[in-house]
Amino acid sequence: MSDPVSLMTGETTLRKNCVGNPALSARLEPWMCEFLTSEHVAQNVTKHDSPLNVICPSPMSRNIAEIQSQMEARGVASKIFFARKANKCLSFVDEAIRCDAGLDTASENELRQCLQRGVCPDDIICTAAVKSDDLIDCCIANQVCIAVDNRDELDAVVARCRAVGKRAPIALRLGGFLHDDSLRQLPTDGGHPSHADGPRQATKLPTRFGFDAVTDTGIVKQLCDLPIEVRGVHFHLDGYDAGQRVSGITQSLRWIDLLRSAGHHPSFMDIGGGFPISYLDDGKQWETFWHQQERALLGRRDPVTYRNHGLGLIEHQGHILGRRDSYPYHQSPVRGDWMANILDSVIEGNTIAERLREARIELRCEPGRSLLDGCGMTISRVEFRKQNSDGDWLIGLSMNRTQCRTSSADFLVDPILIRTNRSDADDPKSGFLVGAYCTESELISLRKLTFPQGVARGDLVVFPNTAGYLMHFLESRSHQFPLAKNLVVSETLSVMELDAIDRRVD
Repeated sequence: MSDPVSLMTGETTLRKNCVGNPALSARLEPWMCEFLTSEHVAQNVTKHDSPLNVICPSPMSRNIAEIQSQMEARGVASKIFFARKANKCLSFVDEAIRCDAGLDTASENELRQCLQRGVCPDDIICTAAVKSDDLIDCCIANQVCIAVDNRDELDAVVARCRAVGKRAPIALRLGGFLHDDSLRQLPTDGGHPSHADGPRQATKLPTRFGFDAVTDTGIVKQLCDLPIEVRGVHFHLDGYDAGQRVSGITQSLRWIDLLRSAGHHPSFMDIGGGFPISYLDDGKQWETFWHQQERALLGRRDPVTYRNHGLGLIEHQGHILGRRDSYPYHQSPVRGDWMANILDSVIEGNTIAERLREARIELRCEPGRSLLDGCGMTISRVEFRKQNSDGDWLIGLSMNRTQCRTSSADFLVDPILIRTNRSDADDPKSGFLVGAYCTESELISLRKLTFPQGVARGDLVVFPNTAGYLMHFLESRSHQFPLAKNLVVSETLSVMELDAIDRRVD
C-alpha cells in the first residue's frame, strides 16, 4: 500500500480529469486510489469487459464495528444483520460471517446462498416483501426466523407448518407507528437533554409494511394456539429520521409487553435499516450544488443537469416548489453517531438504551448501504463522443443506467475519468454520460460534467462508492446485455478474483 502522501497526490490527480459544476467530490478509500492509479484497472476491464464492478469487502468490518461499539458502550445487547439485498456478491456474506454479523435475506436465493456459505440459521432473518410457499418451507426446514408482515402471510406460514409438522420461528413486523418528535429529548453537549423541535400532534408514519401498531393488537392473543414461536418484533421505516426510530422502538416495546403478557417469549427487537452515510466529505459542496440547481431552474445560470432536469424540484412563477428526489449524498450524523442519538434519546425520563436494558431485549438492525460504505466502485469504458442537437457533448458508455442506480433520481457525485493510451491533453469538453439502452432517457448521470483535458474512446469512467445498492438493486438485462462482472480485490491488491456469484452454475 502506498504512503499517505502518495495516496493524497494520486487522489488529486484522479479527480482532475472530470469535474461537475458545481463539484461533488466523492470520498475515496485508499484501496480505490491504489487500484485506479495502477495498471490493474485497464487490464481488468479488458479481461472482464465493461461495466466492471470492483469490490473490496475489508471496510465492512470497520463499518460494523462503528455501529456495534455505540450499542456496547451503552450496555445494550445487540446483533447487526447485513441486508443482503444491498449487494449480491457472496464475498460480503463471507465478510459478515468473519465479523460475527447476521444476514438479512429478502428472497429464496439469498437465503439458500447464505445457508450454503455456512451461515448459522439463528444468524439469518427472512424479511422478503413477498414470501412464496417454497421460501416459507425453506425457512421452516432450517428454522430461520420469518418476519411476518400480514395476516395472509401468517396464515400461509401456519398452513406450511401444519403440512410438515413443524413450528416456525417468527418476528411480528410492525408499522403505522404514531410519531411526535416533541416528546423526545435529545442529549446536548452540556449533558442536559433538550426537547426536539417537532410537531405537537402525533402523526401516523406511512409504510406498506407490517401489522398496524395501533389497531392490530388483537393479533397477539390469536397467536397463542398456532404452530409458531414469536422470537421478536421487527419494523422497517423509510428515510433516515432518528426520531421516527425512537417512536418505533418505544411502541415496539409496548408490543413486547403485550406478547409476554400473552405467554410469548420475544427476545429481540429489529429496527431494520436506513442508517445514513455520506458520499461526500464536504457538506458545503452539497448545499452549493442545490443552490446552483435552484438558480438554474430560475434561469439565473446555465443548467447544471440535462435539459434543466429538476431532480424533484420545479420552478413556478419565480418560486421553487417540490422536494429533492435524490439520496442525501451528504448528511450528519451517520452510522454510529446516528445510532448513538437514538440510544441516548430520552422518553419519559429514560434513555432508549435504558429502556432496552430494562426490557431485557436484544436490539437488532439490518444496515445495507452503510455497511458497504467504501466497499466498491463501478468502471465503464467510453465507446463514443458526439454532439446532440443542443450542442452538448454526449459521452457514450458501455453500460446502462440500471447498473448505477437506485430508486432516487440520479447518482450525483463526480465520476473519475481514467485517460488511457494517450499522454497529451485534448480539447476540453462538457456534456453528459449516456448509456446503452435505446431510449431518449438513457442517461447514466443527469449532471453536466466537464472534462478539462478531453475525453476519448477507450477512456474509463469510474463511479465511486457504488457497492451499496447502486450496483445490483435495479440492474437489468434488457436488450440481452450481459450483467456486469464483480471483481473482488484485497486492500493491498494482492488478491484479485471474480466473486463467487459470477462463478456459480445454477
